[in-house]
Amino acid sequence: MNWSQITNQPWMLWRRQVAAILRLELKKSLFSKRAWWIYILTLGPVVITGLHSLINGDGHHTIGEDYMIFAGIYQVYFLRLGIFFGCLGIFSNLFRAEVLERTLHYYFMSPVRREVLAISKYVAGLIAAVVYFTGSVVLSFLFIAAHWGPVFQQYLMHGPGMQQLGRYALTTVLACIGYGSVFMLTGVLYRNPMIPAAVVMVWENLNPFLPSLLKKFSVIFYLKSLCPVSDIPAEGPLAFLVTATNPTPAWLAIPGLLLVSALLLTYAAAKARKLEVSYSE
Repeated sequence: MNWSQITNQPWMLWRRQVAAILRLELKKSLFSKRAWWIYILTLGPVVITGLHSLINGDGHHTIGEDYMIFAGIYQVYFLRLGIFFGCLGIFSNLFRAEVLERTLHYYFMSPVRREVLAISKYVAGLIAAVVYFTGSVVLSFLFIAAHWGPVFQQYLMHGPGMQQLGRYALTTVLACIGYGSVFMLTGVLYRNPMIPAAVVMVWENLNPFLPSLLKKFSVIFYLKSLCPVSDIPAEGPLAFLVTATNPTPAWLAIPGLLLVSALLLTYAAAKARKLEVSYSE
């Protein structure tokens, strides 16, 4: 056995372990009974936008108005509710659900490093979240203006439609990466991840009202910067409290989100080494 074979053995072993864990975890994240409410989160906007095209095909509005409505749906529903709670359910339960089902010790008894286990679980959760929510966003984007027929095809193929769709899909993937790393960490650190999740939710939803400097310490600020429509006009009695802040350019927002997510995931993997099995709750 030469030196390259010796040094490559751990990587080959970890690769096989990651592949095996991914197969198990993807079944749990995509097809388990506990994922039923995530199906509702993802199918809801698809059904609503589909009904919009069926009912509102009379031409009393423009295709631009349809996509301004979609921009509102994306920022209010997908970013603040759907993806947030979906990632909370998927990633915080990667370890917590194993404790509740009394199955975590099977992983801990196997000859696999805790860091490899944590990263493999995160990747499986990320794949599931991206499939769920990117699929929902793409279908909703297509359905909301489908009733325009040839005008819609022209908008999509020869207008700004495909570029907008690509930006929404990219923002959705980054949202899953960012929120996934946050909730992966809370699931590892806390027995009840709902309390820190509530704190994160309040902070993220207060973002429009925060000073410009504090806005930059949240995930949603950078996600909104990547959307085709970065700011939806505020309405209502609290509109005067909204502070205007220039969006972060994509070349800063994307690497920044990825870097912070990598740091959170690294810390979560390190803390996973100290996890102990306790079914006494």
